Amino acid sequence: MAKYRYNPETLKYEARDESAALKALRIFLLVAGALALVYLYFWLYTSVFGFELPKTAILRRSNALWQARTEVLNRSLDQCEQTLEGIEERDDEVYRSIYGLSEVPAELKELGVDAERYSSEEWAGASSSLKQVMLRVDALSRRAYLQSKALDEVGLVARKAGDMVSCVPAVPPIIPDHGKFNMSSPFGFRTDPVYGTSAFHSGQDFAAQRGYPVFATGDGVVEKAEFKFTGYGNEIVIDHGYGYKSRYAHLNTMEVADGMKVTRGDKIGTVGNSGKSTGTHLHYEVEYKGEKVNPMNYMDINMPIDEYKSMVEQRSLESPNGKRSSTSTLIRKRNAQ
Repeated sequence: MAKYRYNPETLKYEARDESAALKALRIFLLVAGALALVYLYFWLYTSVFGFELPKTAILRRSNALWQARTEVLNRSLDQCEQTLEGIEERDDEVYRSIYGLSEVPAELKELGVDAERYSSEEWAGASSSLKQVMLRVDALSRRAYLQSKALDEVGLVARKAGDMVSCVPAVPPIIPDHGKFNMSSPFGFRTDPVYGTSAFHSGQDFAAQRGYPVFATGDGVVEKAEFKFTGYGNEIVIDHGYGYKSRYAHLNTMEVADGMKVTRGDKIGTVGNSGKSTGTHLHYEVEYKGEKVNPMNYMDINMPIDEYKSMVEQRSLESPNGKRSSTSTLIRKRNAQ
């Protein structure tokens, strides 16, 4: 659009041409001024008056909503973890203890999850709180799966609870006729009869005549039947399962061999004076989950003699002497192997 200027010399209005550079400069200044006004408006709106932009307000409310949901989820996970910890504690201290099962290793429970999974592009825009929640969910799921497998194991053993009752070493190792034996050294610290020093005695001693019969106190498998002149002397170790073992030491004769299955009431040997011993007696031990425990806590030493003999006779009928090998036969069989 042409612009006109009055010329006093010619007394006429004459057209005036503007250069392109001047036009461009004028347009630039107009645009810059407009942008400056817009910036000033938003600055006054947000910084001076403290208002939020509509989109910012929407995003803030949405973020607050998700944060609230995340906190609710975290509280729910806290409750789930407390419940699971209670189940784990009962499993370790009650269920597994009853059935002689080893506790689930702590390092297995605390085994972490793959945190790198949440550093992939798929989770690039996720907040740290959401990633943390997902890590907790994964860890809780893994622990719950591990605990379910542990309880499956307990359930399997519980279905065989009748077998466990017969396996626990729960009767005296000799006929409880108090006129034929004496309770000598008990479980605990005592003065060593050989060295004269204080030492821990890991079993219960039954002083009796040489040849007094010794019986298995629970069902199991003979882990060791060893003839020797030192230490425990001639000894038998029976693995009863469920964490229990029993030892019969300083024997005179043995009527079982390694690997043999025995039942409560089976005659396994006779009282002797072999090994590190100062008199004819039976040294009897009970071991539970690798630790020596007081045998007297597992037996009724005042058990009726008739009841005990009835158990022995029943076992004798079920497993007659003709089917049991003598000590010399067992030695020959082992030497031949």
